[in-house]
Amino acid sequence: MKMLSSLFALLLLTFSSTSVRAEANVGYFGFEPDIITNYIGQSNKKLGYIRVTVDLMLNDVKNIAIVEHHTPLLRDAIVQILSKEPEETIKSLTGREEIRQRCAEKLKKLLKDETGEEIIREVLFTKYLYH
Repeated sequence: MKMLSSLFALLLLTFSSTSVRAEANVGYFGFEPDIITNYIGQSNKKLGYIRVTVDLMLNDVKNIAIVEHHTPLLRDAIVQILSKEPEETIKSLTGREEIRQRCAEKLKKLLKDETGEEIIREVLFTKYLYH
């Protein structure tokens, strides 16, 4: 019985150290400067603006150069999504999350189409200001 528990402890240690090593390769890329664009106000005559700091969590830190190369394409996609959103969506917490998810899907697809690889793990909004 003691041998069995020692074997279990060894297996647990092996799997936990493997997962730590796999996570160590994660990289982050932040768009500089922040993304600022107009959005549609409640009346068509009124425009609001939104300022978002976007960081990308990458599956591998080695992909930072690829993301830097494609930054104009990715920025444009984010601006296109934000600028088409109505004020109610921009200003609500659930709307913010929907926008973040839409941005994540779009950016992942764009980079997959350009490189053939899954590069982006997650899209993070670290600052989200609107007026």
